[in-house]
Amino acid sequence: MKTIIKTDKAPAPIGPYNQAILAGNTLYISGQIGINPATGEVAEGGVEEETKQVMKNLQAILSAADMSFKDVVKSSIFLSDMNDFRGVNGIYAAYFDSETAPARETVEVGNLPKFVNVEISMIAIK
Repeated sequence: MKTIIKTDKAPAPIGPYNQAILAGNTLYISGQIGINPATGEVAEGGVEEETKQVMKNLQAILSAADMSFKDVVKSSIFLSDMNDFRGVNGIYAAYFDSETAPARETVEVGNLPKFVNVEISMIAIK
Protein backbone atom coordinates (compact mmCIF):
# COMPACT_ATOMS: atom_id res chain seq x y z
CA MET A 1 0.00 0.00 0.00
CA LYS A 2 1.24 3.48 -0.76
CA THR A 3 0.50 6.62 1.19
CA ILE A 4 0.90 10.11 -0.23
CA ILE A 5 2.93 12.35 2.08
CA LYS A 6 2.44 16.09 1.73
CA THR A 7 3.01 19.17 3.80
CA ASP A 8 2.55 22.88 3.25
CA LYS A 9 5.96 23.37 4.92
CA ALA A 10 7.65 22.26 1.68
CA PRO A 11 6.98 23.44 -1.87
CA ALA A 12 3.91 21.99 -3.59
CA PRO A 13 4.63 19.81 -6.62
CA ILE A 14 4.52 21.61 -9.96
CA GLY A 15 3.76 18.51 -12.00
CA PRO A 16 2.24 15.05 -11.83
CA TYR A 17 4.16 13.87 -8.76
CA ASN A 18 3.96 14.08 -4.95
CA GLN A 19 6.39 15.41 -2.37
CA ALA A 20 6.85 11.87 -1.09
CA ILE A 21 5.40 8.38 -1.15
CA LEU A 22 5.42 6.06 1.83
CA ALA A 23 5.40 2.44 0.69
CA GLY A 24 5.39 0.11 3.67
CA ASN A 25 8.09 1.50 5.93
CA THR A 26 10.07 3.15 3.09
CA LEU A 27 9.72 6.83 2.24
CA TYR A 28 10.66 8.02 -1.25
CA ILE A 29 11.10 11.80 -1.32
CA SER A 30 10.95 13.59 -4.65
CA GLY A 31 13.83 15.87 -5.56
CA GLN A 32 13.66 19.15 -3.68
CA ILE A 33 15.01 22.45 -4.88
CA GLY A 34 15.55 25.61 -2.86
CA ILE A 35 12.04 27.02 -3.11
CA ASN A 36 10.73 28.75 -0.02
CA PRO A 37 7.21 27.30 0.43
CA ALA A 38 5.94 30.54 2.00
CA THR A 39 6.89 32.71 -0.97
CA GLY A 40 7.15 30.23 -3.84
CA GLU A 41 10.48 31.81 -4.76
CA VAL A 42 13.94 30.26 -5.03
CA ALA A 43 16.19 31.19 -2.11
CA GLU A 44 18.46 34.07 -3.05
CA GLY A 45 22.18 34.20 -2.35
CA GLY A 46 23.55 31.33 -4.40
CA VAL A 47 24.03 27.62 -4.03
CA GLU A 48 24.61 27.61 -0.27
CA GLU A 49 21.38 29.47 0.48
CA GLU A 50 19.54 27.18 -1.94
CA THR A 51 21.02 24.13 -0.17
CA LYS A 52 19.88 25.40 3.23
CA GLN A 53 16.34 25.75 1.87
CA VAL A 54 16.49 22.31 0.23
CA MET A 55 17.44 20.75 3.55
CA LYS A 56 14.59 22.60 5.32
CA ASN A 57 12.18 21.30 2.69
CA LEU A 58 13.47 17.74 3.09
CA GLN A 59 13.25 18.02 6.87
CA ALA A 60 9.61 19.17 6.60
CA ILE A 61 8.70 16.21 4.40
CA LEU A 62 10.50 13.74 6.67
CA SER A 63 8.66 15.23 9.64
CA ALA A 64 5.30 14.91 7.84
CA ALA A 65 6.05 11.17 7.56
CA ASP A 66 7.07 11.01 11.25
CA MET A 67 10.71 10.50 10.26
CA SER A 68 13.97 12.41 10.56
CA PHE A 69 17.36 12.58 8.86
CA LYS A 70 18.40 9.64 11.07
CA ASP A 71 16.03 7.47 9.01
CA VAL A 72 17.57 8.44 5.64
CA VAL A 73 19.38 5.55 3.95
CA LYS A 74 20.07 7.08 0.50
CA SER A 75 20.51 10.59 -0.89
CA SER A 76 21.01 11.80 -4.43
CA ILE A 77 22.47 15.26 -5.00
CA PHE A 78 22.29 16.94 -8.39
CA LEU A 79 24.46 19.99 -9.03
CA SER A 80 24.49 22.32 -12.00
CA ASP A 81 28.21 22.89 -11.32
CA MET A 82 30.46 20.38 -9.53
CA ASN A 83 32.59 23.31 -8.37
CA ASP A 84 29.78 23.94 -5.85
CA PHE A 85 30.34 20.55 -4.21
CA ARG A 86 32.30 21.82 -1.20
CA GLY A 87 29.68 24.39 -0.17
CA VAL A 88 26.76 22.01 -0.65
CA ASN A 89 28.56 19.17 1.13
CA GLY A 90 29.34 21.38 4.14
CA ILE A 91 25.69 22.29 4.64
CA TYR A 92 24.45 18.75 3.93
CA ALA A 93 26.96 17.26 6.40
CA ALA A 94 25.53 19.32 9.27
CA TYR A 95 22.35 17.20 9.11
CA PHE A 96 24.04 13.82 9.51
CA ASP A 97 26.35 12.01 11.92
CA SER A 98 29.33 10.92 9.81
CA GLU A 99 29.27 7.46 11.41
CA THR A 100 25.68 6.76 10.34
CA ALA A 101 25.31 8.99 7.27
CA PRO A 102 23.32 7.54 4.37
CA ALA A 103 24.67 6.21 1.10
CA ARG A 104 24.89 9.00 -1.48
CA GLU A 105 25.86 10.03 -4.96
CA THR A 106 26.49 13.51 -6.27
CA VAL A 107 26.32 14.22 -9.97
CA GLU A 108 26.65 17.27 -12.17
CA VAL A 109 23.76 17.80 -14.57
CA GLY A 110 23.15 20.11 -17.53
CA ASN A 111 20.19 21.95 -15.97
CA LEU A 112 17.78 21.68 -13.07
CA PRO A 113 14.18 22.89 -12.68
CA LYS A 114 13.92 26.68 -12.57
CA PHE A 115 17.67 26.68 -13.42
CA VAL A 116 18.58 26.27 -9.74
CA ASN A 117 22.00 25.14 -8.59
CA VAL A 118 21.10 22.09 -6.49
CA GLU A 119 18.40 19.42 -6.12
CA ILE A 120 18.36 16.63 -3.53
CA SER A 121 16.17 13.54 -3.24
CA MET A 122 16.14 10.99 -0.42
CA ILE A 123 14.96 7.55 0.62
CA ALA A 124 14.26 6.89 4.29
CA ILE A 125 13.25 3.74 6.19
CA LYS A 126 11.57 3.62 9.58
